[in-house]
Amino acid sequence: MFDLSGRVALVTGANTGIGQGIAIALAKAGADIAAVGRSAPDETGEKVRALGRRFLPVNADLATTAPIEAAVQAVESGLGPIDILVNNAGIIRRADALDFTEADWDAVMDVNLKSVFFLAQAVARRMVASGRGGKIINIASMLSFQGGIRVVSYTSSKSGVLGMTRLLANEWAGKGINVNAIAPGYFVTNNTEALRADEKRNADILARIPAGRWGDPADLGGAAVFLSSRASDYVHGTVLPVDGGWLAR
Repeated sequence: MFDLSGRVALVTGANTGIGQGIAIALAKAGADIAAVGRSAPDETGEKVRALGRRFLPVNADLATTAPIEAAVQAVESGLGPIDILVNNAGIIRRADALDFTEADWDAVMDVNLKSVFFLAQAVARRMVASGRGGKIINIASMLSFQGGIRVVSYTSSKSGVLGMTRLLANEWAGKGINVNAIAPGYFVTNNTEALRADEKRNADILARIPAGRWGDPADLGGAAVFLSSRASDYVHGTVLPVDGGWLAR
């Protein structure tokens, strides 16, 4: 039920971190991978191809919706119809709410929420037209559930991802499309570099994680494979935290 052989997965932001971990996990389960993003995913490509899977890099800056249609067409031309979409690409901006700028608000919302929806829409239209259905996984956050500090646009965007995931599940479940989300806890990625470099914040975060460590991107592999596979065919609109127990604390 967890076999993804013959499936095509489009993963955004797969050059490093969480996106790379998910792409490799899906490849291990049998999927071919298209990596869509603005940075060259060379390392990811090497690891996917080493597993015997096809790999297609597609350059697209998801700061706007402009490249979405061409990117989806490139994936279909290179690998075939898309069976799995992982909306992982995201950015973060940090500042006190009293000082937060409109530019930082717009930048984060455009990548983390607007492009996520319109990419899901572009892929879902094809899934519906073909009658094949498929799986869409959005990457939420602990800040889909909590407020956080100094990241007002990030928290707002990830709260939006949670709501959007539920709405799309309501609309598309009957069309054969499973829409779910993964909410990573505190992982070792570029986005958390500032937190890990802050001795006090790092210690405070670790003290709250029951598992006692930051997550590694590979820790997300099982959840991603589950939500991409037939094992989750009756799972719609759920958000699966992978957080070392953070939310249980």
